[in-house]
Amino acid sequence: MPALEAAAAPAVEVERPANPAFGDLATNLAMKLARPLRRPPLEIAEALAASLRDGPASAPDLVAAAEVARPGFLNLRVADAAYEAVVARILADPAGWGRIPAVNPRRVNVEFVSANPTGPLTVGNARGAFVGDLLCRVLEAGGQAVTREYYFNDSGTQIDHLGASVAAVRRREPVPDDGYKGAYVEQLAREVPDDVWAAAFEPGAGTSAVLGAWASRRVRGMIEASLARLGVHFDVWKSEASLHEEGWVDRAVERLRATGTVYEQDGATWFRSTAYGDDKDRVIYRSDGRPTYFAADIGYVTEKFSRGFDHLIYVWGVDHHGTVARNRNAAQAMGYDPDHYQVILIGWVRFVVDGVEVSMSKRAGTFVTLDDLLDAVGADAARWFFASRATHVEIDFDIELARKQSSENPVYYVQYAHARIASILRKAAEAGLAPAPDVAGLLAGEPEAALVRVVARLPEVVEDAVLAEETQGVTAYATELATQFHAFYRDARVIDAATPERSAQRLALALATKVTLAKALALLGISAPESM
Repeated sequence: MPALEAAAAPAVEVERPANPAFGDLATNLAMKLARPLRRPPLEIAEALAASLRDGPASAPDLVAAAEVARPGFLNLRVADAAYEAVVARILADPAGWGRIPAVNPRRVNVEFVSANPTGPLTVGNARGAFVGDLLCRVLEAGGQAVTREYYFNDSGTQIDHLGASVAAVRRREPVPDDGYKGAYVEQLAREVPDDVWAAAFEPGAGTSAVLGAWASRRVRGMIEASLARLGVHFDVWKSEASLHEEGWVDRAVERLRATGTVYEQDGATWFRSTAYGDDKDRVIYRSDGRPTYFAADIGYVTEKFSRGFDHLIYVWGVDHHGTVARNRNAAQAMGYDPDHYQVILIGWVRFVVDGVEVSMSKRAGTFVTLDDLLDAVGADAARWFFASRATHVEIDFDIELARKQSSENPVYYVQYAHARIASILRKAAEAGLAPAPDVAGLLAGEPEAALVRVVARLPEVVEDAVLAEETQGVTAYATELATQFHAFYRDARVIDAATPERSAQRLALALATKVTLAKALALLGISAPESM
């Protein structure tokens, strides 16, 4: 077989055949090599198979069989010794199982949720909490340094509207049409301290602004408590007001001015976004001097990169799609690599109870809060339902299904498998049986062979999740592993005092499965109960 220049070598693609009869792994490498080597794919595949079986590249501890299939596929069967080594590694170092080499190591800032502090966190806003937290966990699993950040829009008209609403309720007047309603506004009105109320009505104080500032701080506390209950934490809480106060907006505008992309027209200050493909230029400062949200956005980009991040990720609702281009354009104009400004847009969520959609409006006071959702289904079920869907798709969240404690509920099904293994291990200990340190010779049995092949895939699943920045593959894997364990337990007698050596090895395989399930659940931020 002629040698091949490194530059001409194709990427090696390995996949798992849908039909296990074709082996554990398959590659189309021979077909990719056919043109550069000027040889038939079958001939190349035969040469590769022979090398794996008998040649200097043979690896009997890794490959049990290498078979060729038309038109040039190479199917591989992994040796039992390789799977035995995986189980031994899990048992020897359970904490290290599932870790993978760093994938594209970076210092990443992930900003998510960032709901305005004008009301409790609704389930509509909350999808960003789930998506952002899951993304951060996945990136960290890939060896990236992640900073979680929440951005508060704590200045502007919406805060004034909140303050005006609190004032109206406190004085038992109608809430303004552009105000906020609901039980939380009534609670805020009752809790306004006397000194804050007095300060709001001092001459020139600005009643709405004073009360809005106080109320937004209280709402922020409510939001933080809800997120903590979900198990979501943030390293940085950043306010919009601070970007103006600390001069970051001015720095960003001056940076743009230096590039010639800022101009004045009709009394307003504009960014020439059309120079970067946008459909129109964007206002930074209005004609009355007030900054736009875009002004804060560009100041925020500068402030974040000044902290030494390599990559910025924003998790936004799909309704923010129009904002993406202008911000990326401004980042590019300021000299930042636009590829390091990433926006993930998340699809809408419909919450359904008894087949009926729950309508939500923060201004009207008709909404379901994150706390309501957690009260109804718990954090684990809520996390699972969001983790199992691609971030960009619209989803229906069936609250009744999430409440069920049965195999119909997928998170319950997976957690039950973990708890079941814990129970088996406890019963084995009571019978004087303990897991063996390895499973050498055990994998000839079909139940054991099928289970270990799923267990061994965890690092691959983690790597795929890191590269895709998605978690639905993890939930699918956890479900598959739970299903395979239940089948194993059905077909193989694990606790059998008459065959203590085989029982000890089956217990070892069960323990490796338990560790693997716990790792998959931890990547999703979901608990792995010892009993249910």
